[in-house]
Amino acid sequence: MAPARRYWLMKTEPDAFSIDDLARARREPWNGVRNYQARNYMRDHMRPGDGVMVYHSNCRLPGVAGLARVAGDSYPDPSQFDPRSDYHDPKATPEEPRWFLVDVEYERHLARVVGLDELKALPALEDSPLVRRGNRLSVLPLAAAHWRAILAQEKKQP
Repeated sequence: MAPARRYWLMKTEPDAFSIDDLARARREPWNGVRNYQARNYMRDHMRPGDGVMVYHSNCRLPGVAGLARVAGDSYPDPSQFDPRSDYHDPKATPEEPRWFLVDVEYERHLARVVGLDELKALPALEDSPLVRRGNRLSVLPLAAAHWRAILAQEKKQP
């Protein structure tokens, strides 16, 4: 029996990489994550076909902007080995990589960005790490109920 589909929220700054960029690329490695908890989610828990909400952060309207899916198994992030990369890690080696990533594949834009203020006001998300004060992780798990609650907001007026 196949494991149940999991759901994730992956944050990105839209001036660096947005849902529009993912739509153009169609599939992209989610590189540069340098937090061990977020790395562990990608390395140990994400599976092909899992749902991804792309969240724009550090912008005028932070919120969920689109949907993607995990497109393959995790693998070492090549940027950790490149001394010219902003994400280079001199302690990482190909034999013992420290950082992993997954490829994500574009599914669609949301009809509108579901903003952080709206997300914080949803009773269904009160136990979600997304709205928990002080949570700064760039990759977060979402319960199926959280996923559905966020998608239900897409068609509503803010």
